[in-house]
Amino acid sequence: MKKALPHLLPTLATLLHRRSSYLCHSHRLTRGLLPVGLIVSCMLCAMPTLHNRPTPKDDERITLIHADNLRFTENSMNDAKRLSGKVVLKHSGMTMYCDSAVLYDLSQTFDAFGHVRIVQGDTLSLTGDRLHYDGTTLIAEMREGVVMTHRQQKLYTDSLNYDRYYHTGYYFEGGRLVDGENVLTSDWGEYHTDLRTAKFNYNVELRSPKFRLVTDTLHYDTQTKWAEVLGRSNIYSGSDRIYTEHGFYNSESEQVRLLRATKAFGRNRIMEGDTIYYDKNTGWMEARYNVSCEDTLNKNILTGDYARYNELTGEAFATGHALARDYSQGNDTLYFHADTIRLYTYNIETDSVYRVMHGYFHTRAYRKDVQAVADSLVFNTRDNILTLYRDPIVWSDNRQIVGEEINIFMNDSTIDSTHVDRQALMVEQVDSIHFNQVAAQKMRSYYTQGELRENQAEGNVMVVNYPLERDSIVLYQNYTETSKARMFMQERKLHKIWAPASTGCFYPLGLAPKERSQLPGFAWFDYIRPLSPEDVFIWRGKKKGTELKPSVRRVAPLQKL
Repeated sequence: MKKALPHLLPTLATLLHRRSSYLCHSHRLTRGLLPVGLIVSCMLCAMPTLHNRPTPKDDERITLIHADNLRFTENSMNDAKRLSGKVVLKHSGMTMYCDSAVLYDLSQTFDAFGHVRIVQGDTLSLTGDRLHYDGTTLIAEMREGVVMTHRQQKLYTDSLNYDRYYHTGYYFEGGRLVDGENVLTSDWGEYHTDLRTAKFNYNVELRSPKFRLVTDTLHYDTQTKWAEVLGRSNIYSGSDRIYTEHGFYNSESEQVRLLRATKAFGRNRIMEGDTIYYDKNTGWMEARYNVSCEDTLNKNILTGDYARYNELTGEAFATGHALARDYSQGNDTLYFHADTIRLYTYNIETDSVYRVMHGYFHTRAYRKDVQAVADSLVFNTRDNILTLYRDPIVWSDNRQIVGEEINIFMNDSTIDSTHVDRQALMVEQVDSIHFNQVAAQKMRSYYTQGELRENQAEGNVMVVNYPLERDSIVLYQNYTETSKARMFMQERKLHKIWAPASTGCFYPLGLAPKERSQLPGFAWFDYIRPLSPEDVFIWRGKKKGTELKPSVRRVAPLQKL
């Protein structure tokens, strides 16, 4: 060790006063004078690489092709040859041009100055003002005004090391890669001429006429145009912005694959997901896991485990814990869940745009003032109509409405009226055992500021009513049959009933026969009713025997000639 130390000290001294060609990948950003610890660390990292490099053969030594002037003094400057005037040197398939150079035959290195240019084949050239080249390690260190040209790509920097053995050029004092319309800048970077790929770190920015990408780490393939970003990254395209911490972006096809902590902002929407795929040409955006798509203009959010959205057609699809939330009424948010939610947009990019939402199956909805359950539903924003199909139920306060089909007409997200067709039944809870009931073929309910003010029934109307005395005590029961009835509400209670010719009778409390105290199809579905926003995910069906009986509609007879 003591014998080796005197030989090692001059080497370390040389490395301390100029940047080493042997810095490992992880230490190439170091600038200025290098500490001894770092030099030793880099040398240890580089040893396997240096040992694996080929030993130059005699016919692969640096060769002087031309120089206008040559000066050589034996035993002076390590037998260096001073060259000037149109200097041309060759080494292992590389040709070097410069104004002047100092060639060291013993160490197989040279230093070049003034209009330095390196040419390798017909695809790679390297220009700059100063060059140090080592023929043993095949590393060229170019400085000041450096331009590396490889096929259609150009790399601009002030300090570039090019490793001919590994076909890699790297810079560590800032650089710029120009690839057609794409311009990449960063503090540190490397370019592989054999793979035509590049890696960039620190203050990385990729610009093109279509977008701007800002990140901390970027890997770029000049052939496929795919860029991989790592760390906090933003992609800007017009007014749109995408944030991710790991993703892939194709600058040519504008396809995006985002894999971590992703958010997409644009066109009054915010979309989030663990994994997002986007193709700008088709307009489709696909998201998986923890998906959220928010419309900040119309104030609604769609979440789920999987979602697709087409920004060109306005079509959306969500499934897996799919939940739609409408918060346009402030704190009075509507929560709606279904196994699958689909959204269709019509007349998009026009003033007459409207949307139609389909929910199926096991649909459940909750808002403080109204709740609903059905097998499926359709909501049309043009007419503001929500239609519930197959065993639908709607609750409001202490009232429950069932029927074969329920249409809810909205006015600024507030209920305006409800239309119930076929097997319509409205039930109002008076107390724990008494229920007002109205059954008909058709039923229309009208609301004022979200509160029921009138209910109209048509066709085979049957009414069970428990009038309340002034002290809110029930003393008797009323049963009525008629063809039409109108019921008026006051302070959320039945105020009076109007009907044309009707039949009926009064019964003392508890003495009415069962068929006149409970109308056909009567059931109180409090065990099904959604109780909270979280409860919309828990499906509870009707008990056996309480389902609506299927009604057969008349079919037009076939015409025979």
